[in-house]
Amino acid sequence: MIQDEQIEFGGSAAAIRHHYDVGNDFYSAWLDPSMTYSSAMWDGLSKDAPLEEAQQRKLDYHAQSVGAGEGMRILDVGCGWGGMMRNLRRTHGVAECVGLTLSEEQLAYIRQLGDPGIGAVLSNWHDYRPDRPFDAIISVGAFEHFAHPQQSVEERRGVYREFFQACRDWMAGKGRLSLQTIAYGRMSPEDANPFIANEIFPAAELPTLEDIVVASKGLFRIERLRDDGLDYARTCEMWSNRLRGAVRGGVVDPAIHPVEKYSRYLRMSAAGFRMRKIGLLRIAFATE
Repeated sequence: MIQDEQIEFGGSAAAIRHHYDVGNDFYSAWLDPSMTYSSAMWDGLSKDAPLEEAQQRKLDYHAQSVGAGEGMRILDVGCGWGGMMRNLRRTHGVAECVGLTLSEEQLAYIRQLGDPGIGAVLSNWHDYRPDRPFDAIISVGAFEHFAHPQQSVEERRGVYREFFQACRDWMAGKGRLSLQTIAYGRMSPEDANPFIANEIFPAAELPTLEDIVVASKGLFRIERLRDDGLDYARTCEMWSNRLRGAVRGGVVDPAIHPVEKYSRYLRMSAAGFRMRKIGLLRIAFATE
């Protein structure tokens, strides 16, 4: 295993807060009521199913991937505003959920939920030390922030392997992990748009599927793999429409909120997914 002092990590607190701490009111104006800021899932739903229903489908998909049930203790790495944890508690009877975030605004939002079975910690995954093991782990939309663009392929895979090793350790060597991440598709890292890289997600780097397979080898077995990039294209298009509607309705003020920047980012992202330049991987892992 690569020693800690040899590993450099992306996803600094400053980089995360650059994107996520622009205001909970801004995000709530165009996300669905669960405040889920990751791709929805239309598999198994009608073609015209609304965003809210598709987000619920995604939350349930990850819960089912780890076998979420009564009495379990589940970790959510990159928990956002707690939508996954609320669903695990409300729908699947999970006893305790702990979420990791680097956003102070997300932390404050989760703490005001008032659910004693939901806890949030302001911490990077590589600094986190749980007091006891978890039964399962879910991570949606965080993996993209674990490495940074200046790293070589070997360095990036070293970081990812540290994450998979940490997940295995957090579950005392036995359990399931459900991972969702944007990944490079037909586009190479050299072709990444500088606007997205510099203005939207600074110090972040997408993985490739090969990176994930190599980094997890010997630690987890891949049970199921999906590429649902078209789901993310549709999600971004819906978010873009909702953001425009929020501006028209006076809920979002372009003089205060970064409307132009986010509108551009959502349109570009939707196009990238439609063209398969980037993909959306949903991977179910198991230790056995």
